[in-house]
Amino acid sequence: MERNHGTHQDRLVKKLRRQNILSYESANEYLKSAYLPDHNRRFAHAAASPADYHHQKPNQAALDEVFRLETERVIGNDWVVRYENRFRQVHRQGNHQAPAKGKVVVCEWEDGRLEIRYRGQKVGWQEIAERPQRADVGPPRQVALPYGGTPPTASHPWKQRYDRMPEQSLAKHQIRGSETVLATPYATP
Repeated sequence: MERNHGTHQDRLVKKLRRQNILSYESANEYLKSAYLPDHNRRFAHAAASPADYHHQKPNQAALDEVFRLETERVIGNDWVVRYENRFRQVHRQGNHQAPAKGKVVVCEWEDGRLEIRYRGQKVGWQEIAERPQRADVGPPRQVALPYGGTPPTASHPWKQRYDRMPEQSLAKHQIRGSETVLATPYATP
């Protein structure tokens, strides 16, 4: 097929120029009367087998599965999916519901139909005017810091890059209380 199209792109344009054809109507007439009969006479081959191996035309349900736009979205903690600046409240359906923070696919067809799917299954939903407001549950709770205190300052060794840390040498001293001790990493007998 590709060779056929390549042949037409190469030959047909040149032949239309030679014939001084400038309109669609005259080009279609030239194709029917002169070009295609000559092209088929020169390049056509008989089929190797009379059997027709083309697939049947798919039904409308199969076509609907193909010709649609799919957009991945995440379900919010309030089971709301935002799509095109509109809110869709997902219905919670028993034990097999789409979880909060789960990924769903919003399918949109050319006629405007919308469908939300979680793991290939349709999920019930309804459009809502605005996102539900978070319920006020009281004062904010104190979060315990994992290290138990204030964050280290910018000059703290934890915040320094390893390659810019000062070299440790045996000549450096370490201070313990009021006495100064030579820092030695290993003691040999």
